Amino acid sequence: MTSADEEIKEIEEELDKTPRNKGTEHHIGKLKAKLARLREEKEKVASKKSGISAHGYSVRKTGHATVILVGYPSVGKSTILNGLTNAKSKIGYYDFTTLEVIPGVMEYNGARIQILDIPGIVKDASSGKGRGREILSVARCADLILIVADASNIACIEGIKKDLAKSGFRINESRPDVDIVKKDRGGIVINSAVRQTKMNTNFIKSILNEFSIHNAEITLRENIGPERLIDSIAKNRMYVPMFVLINKIDIFRGDTRELGRMIKDDCIFVSAAKNMNMDVLREKMFSYLKFVRIYLKQPGKEPDMKEPMIVRGTYSVMKLSEKIHREMAKNLRFARIWGPSSRFEGQKVGPSHVLKDRDIVEMNFER
Repeated sequence: MTSADEEIKEIEEELDKTPRNKGTEHHIGKLKAKLARLREEKEKVASKKSGISAHGYSVRKTGHATVILVGYPSVGKSTILNGLTNAKSKIGYYDFTTLEVIPGVMEYNGARIQILDIPGIVKDASSGKGRGREILSVARCADLILIVADASNIACIEGIKKDLAKSGFRINESRPDVDIVKKDRGGIVINSAVRQTKMNTNFIKSILNEFSIHNAEITLRENIGPERLIDSIAKNRMYVPMFVLINKIDIFRGDTRELGRMIKDDCIFVSAAKNMNMDVLREKMFSYLKFVRIYLKQPGKEPDMKEPMIVRGTYSVMKLSEKIHREMAKNLRFARIWGPSSRFEGQKVGPSHVLKDRDIVEMNFER
């Protein structure tokens, strides 16, 4: 065990032993900041030593989004991948069947979704057990994480979530609304757009100092606590949506409604082997990825309804125009919209108009 490992272990033990109350929150916040810094430094060292890409754990992203299947061995991830995509992932009824990352592509509603079946992880994977640190590194390219569990063992779900959290993942969370601009001098200047009730100025400064930030201008747009502030400073945080996939429901003899109540997260029950609920799974993945299908139309012509332009998240007319052609976007005058985001057919809108799924868009540019 290295000195860094020993220090991390000591801090984790101290955190476990320290009672949570008003008098200890400052001390706990500083411990968590130090722990985050040490883990980040350890991760950098481990990445340099292991050469993760050389081990085949670096996967090129393709398609419109990437989904990662994360679970313990033998929960049926390979069967799920094969049922959803054109991949040929080896299937076996013993642990550690998948020894490499197997990619596949699912085509659904016009979108091409890359799905990665990564090797099964074990408890405490984030500490490196079972090459867990390398395996979880693949998930850093995820646009969506599916935690896969066997219907007979849902207890592993919380363990997987803890390992993801320790590896820097913040599942189903928004990024902290914090700006940190480092300066050469002037100390720490804190600007807050909302009343801060969880941390005072000295508390905030002590956490920043733990990351060697002594001169900076901080802008807070949320009532922030120590963990969110630490996340805004740390460089290895990934904010990814997630839902739980319970497989092998065909051989489960219990009450799925009771099982669903025991799971704290949004979940879906499937049997990949029997093709049960797989279409529901496809639709849920599509929904979580927040795809927006835009059909383009040229003035005076019919729209192309066969090949939608696939984008994700919030898209304005201008953002869409820039995606099509950045230089032409400079000459955008207006657009006409048919579909869910329009008040009437062919509505004339400006560049800031926000588009919705299945909109038909006709761009008009200055000549």
